[in-house]
Parts: sequence; C-alpha cells; structure tokens
Amino acid sequence: MERQSIPQLTTFPLGDKQDIIAKLQQEVYSLQRFKKSGDNPIGTFGLGVIEQSFPEKVFPVGAVHEFISYKQEEVSATNGFISGIIGHMMKSKGACLWISARRTVYPPALKSFGISPERIIFIDVVKPKDVLWAIEEALKCGSVAAVVGELSELNFTESRRLQLAVENSNVTGFIHRYQPRSENTVACLTRWKIKPFYSSVTDDMPGVGFPAWDVQLQKVRNGIPGRWYITWDADSIMFMDKKESVTTEIQRRMVG
Repeated sequence: MERQSIPQLTTFPLGDKQDIIAKLQQEVYSLQRFKKSGDNPIGTFGLGVIEQSFPEKVFPVGAVHEFISYKQEEVSATNGFISGIIGHMMKSKGACLWISARRTVYPPALKSFGISPERIIFIDVVKPKDVLWAIEEALKCGSVAAVVGELSELNFTESRRLQLAVENSNVTGFIHRYQPRSENTVACLTRWKIKPFYSSVTDDMPGVGFPAWDVQLQKVRNGIPGRWYITWDADSIMFMDKKESVTTEIQRRMVG
C-alpha cells in the first residue's frame, strides 16, 4: 500500500500574519458597518476613554445606535447625551432631523450642547405607527448629519431596515426607546442607557452644577461595553469618580 504524504501547512513570517489579521479585521468592520478612522471627517467626538470601547477607537458614524429609557429623568439625560454627540457632528455637516409622536426635548436647551435650535428640524408625527416610516425615510437622506427617532417598540426586522437605510447615505441614527415592553435583540450597533447623576458644585457657587450622567454602554458590536460617570461642561465631558461624587452630595444635603 502506497504511503500517503501529509500536506504541509503554509507558514508566514510574524509581520505578514499581523498584516493579514489587520486586513481581516478591517473587512469585518466594513461588513458590520463600522467606519475606519480615516473615513470619519469629524474625528474625535470628545468622549475621551469612552471611544476606546469602539473597534476603531472613535464613535461609529453611518450606523444606528439604540438608547433605552424608562423614567422621565432618564429621557432628559439621554437627550442631553445624544445632543452632545450631535453637536460635534453638526460642526462639519448639515442639519439634524428629530422625529417623534410626542416630543421630549426642549429646543432652547440645545444651545447648552453647542446646537442652534434652528438647525434641528422637528417632525412631530400624529400617529406613533408612522414614526418608524418617517425615521427610515429620513435616514436615506444623505444631506443631513443625523436623525433622532423617539419610539417605544422596535423589532429586529425593523431595525435591520434602518441599518440598511444608512449604508448608502452614511447618516447616523439615534433611536431613543421609551418604556419598551422588552429589551429585545435589534440590529443596532450599540445599546446605551443614560441616567442622571449627582452633579458637583464649585465651592461657594450657587446652582446645581453642570449636567452629570451615569453612562452605560451595554452592547457594542466587536467592542467593549463599559460604564462611566461624566459631567458635561462647556462643549466637553469630564469623568467623575462615583464614590467621591456621592460623598459630596451627601455632605451637601447634611449642610442644607
């Protein structure tokens, strides 16, 4: 019986292997709609270490992001966080469409996040079932910087249509779900939960301080979920230590 030869595996130098892995990663990111850093004309979004959670170390544009809120105060915190990101996006491109059946944002407050209210086109739809259709059509319009859609329910098929809509337009979508029946699986690249947090007040200064949030990135495709405590201050964010912030708040209440 003739002895069969064992096929030899092809070996590559270490440098070649690293190049191959890097190219494969870029192909995977492209298929999953993550933009390379060089494709992002905006650059950093001022999110600091939060951006390290994304595969390309920058907030993904040309994609759909999901936000979930259950209480009114969470809605306000989420709208603030979204507005901070949109403010950076609108510095280099177009306007933003804000679509809902029941608007939850106060337009003049957008100035605190570097946005002129007149650059936001609010579309108030009468019937909630028409909100999704309006969001999908808006995401196809490549002349806008971003689309914010407020709704409650979103299934996987519907979210997949939204993701397909941005593939050609390169528009970034923010889907803000209020009190959904379940946190079901969707095709969005990320899932966030933003909650209000204790703000810090400078000594001897009146007021309640700058907006502070408990930011939870619960899901991110090919990235690393995380949780941060931040304060929005003058068009940028500052990271807070949770323990120190809570202690400061307790002391302030005791004095009051």
